[in-house]
Amino acid sequence: MKTKHKQPSGFTLVELLVVIVIIAALAGLALPTIMKNKAVADRTEAISNARQIGINLFAFDEEYGSFPGNDTAEDVKESTGTALNFGGTFSNDYFRQLIASVGKSEKIFWAKTAYSKKKPDDIIEPGKALEAAEVGFGYIMANQEEGQSSSGEGNRPVVVTPLYKAQTNWEFDVEAFGEKAIILRLDSSATAEQIRTDNRYVNIGESRFLQTTGDNTPWGADMNPILRAPQTKGQ
Repeated sequence: MKTKHKQPSGFTLVELLVVIVIIAALAGLALPTIMKNKAVADRTEAISNARQIGINLFAFDEEYGSFPGNDTAEDVKESTGTALNFGGTFSNDYFRQLIASVGKSEKIFWAKTAYSKKKPDDIIEPGKALEAAEVGFGYIMANQEEGQSSSGEGNRPVVVTPLYKAQTNWEFDVEAFGEKAIILRLDSSATAEQIRTDNRYVNIGESRFLQTTGDNTPWGADMNPILRAPQTKGQ
């Protein structure tokens, strides 16, 4: 008499498809939380780096009388003997003055944005220091030629991120840090502030934005702040 051996049971095709659907659904539910946590982590790193930039700016101001501008470039070259290039209109060009004088690392100038996905390599030499796409922060000057100074109104912004498409129109990218912009001000505060989704601006009060000048604003009526954007690949 033959003994019947029971075949081992396994998943049928239908059961396997059901398992796949369940896993995909769970992954879909978890994705928003994962992305939110990632945005918070990137935002925290950006705030930390903004504060470090602030320390460098204040040290530079103590040495040269203001933050980096076209008017301080020659003084930095003379006092340091650096061969770094300061000519240009990007935030990279002005931040190089900090590297040449008071700071020796590129890493604090990075934030994870759509235009600065690669961290700096810390190669501090002509043609390599703060290359295109290594800087995540915009830099706000007092005017076309001069940097701000530590003696200015404390609520004035000086370093910002993430700029929308690395442009100088004061619009911010709502995707990078969960609808938050990182703002370093002259009072040394570095905070995450809400970006409006309708115009990509940062509000500082009713009908007033970060760039608004005039009475009852941090800039006053006599200043015309200039935003310098980071240099991107291909620029």
